[in-house]
Amino acid sequence: MKSIHFDCFAGVAGDMILGALVDAGLSLDQLSAQLAKLKVTGFKLEANKVVKNGISGTKIEVITEEQKVHRHLRDITEIIEKSDLTENVKTGSADIFQTLAAAEAKVHNTTPDKIHFHEVGALDAIIDIVGSVTGLELLGVDQVSASPIHVGTGFVKCEHGKIPVPAPATLEILQGVPTFSTGIRSELTTPTGAAILKTLVREFGPMPPMFIENTGYGAGSRDLEIPNLLRVICGRRTPSSAPLETDQATLVECNIDDMTGEHLGYVFEQLLDAGALDVWFTPIQMKKNRPATMLSVLAAADDADRLIEIVLAQTTSLGVRVQRMERRKLEREIITVSTSYGDIRVKVCRMGERVRNYAPEYDDCRDAARRAGVPLDVVYDDVRRVANDTERN
Repeated sequence: MKSIHFDCFAGVAGDMILGALVDAGLSLDQLSAQLAKLKVTGFKLEANKVVKNGISGTKIEVITEEQKVHRHLRDITEIIEKSDLTENVKTGSADIFQTLAAAEAKVHNTTPDKIHFHEVGALDAIIDIVGSVTGLELLGVDQVSASPIHVGTGFVKCEHGKIPVPAPATLEILQGVPTFSTGIRSELTTPTGAAILKTLVREFGPMPPMFIENTGYGAGSRDLEIPNLLRVICGRRTPSSAPLETDQATLVECNIDDMTGEHLGYVFEQLLDAGALDVWFTPIQMKKNRPATMLSVLAAADDADRLIEIVLAQTTSLGVRVQRMERRKLEREIITVSTSYGDIRVKVCRMGERVRNYAPEYDDCRDAARRAGVPLDVVYDDVRRVANDTERN
């Protein structure tokens, strides 16, 4: 399974992605031939070797005849839909523009269909986006991962004047994505680059275990104190690196020393009912040797603020600690098996092609054990046996 990992130590932009793919072996002629299927004229691609801080890379230039053409989302979608590109490229490209439109709409307090694209509606931005999706398809990439993204700081000029870095749209797009800044006063990550990775990448974090086959560097325009390059690492996943599901979660914690067990139990139930992924208590010792309880709440990134409000409203805590984190999970699905004790749901966890575990649903097993008048573990054993037989067949 061919994999690509984007190392965003100097951020990411659309032209940097194209440059990195070409530097890693993507044929510029093949890419240009595919982009001709967009049925738009007045552009050509140029690739030039440059050196940034002693490291050579490829700088892609999209040469166009356009002069500040602004497009709406429907205009861009129509260009993509009327092209002769593959369905995979059409879908991926349209999804990226939907991501951009949603972010811009949030920033400008409007709806995606009313967004008037400025920079990202220009032909060169369309080529960057469609070209990135096309390039990955031409290289036969099956899995795309990326490092945390360097965003930069300072201010940048745009159609609306000076705005802070990261640009508001970039921040909207990168919600749930690990980012960092080392204080470099430059826009290292553009909305286009952020949208491409947010849409196409399935794992953000350290480079996964892989057999490296080749690397490439895509160059940005400016010269910085760090190499202004996007590194792409191409290879194949090692056998031990079975694909894991990845998502972003938020850990919310606080210490409580003045609530009864009954009240804490009530808060526990409220948080689970409100959609917390998990809730747990840890006995701790606080100042002046007071015994206390640490309340921990694991939340999906989009639910964190709502669950924090419940914690602050339902407990005596005056504040909470918040940590953004990445979760790696086994692939899982819920199936229903028919046993001698009735139909019972089972969570099937897989690691690659191998079933790692069968986890019968407790509530179903408890009810079945009560109906049959048998011990709970008897029902569990029967459910696992039936589930195993079902999978084999």
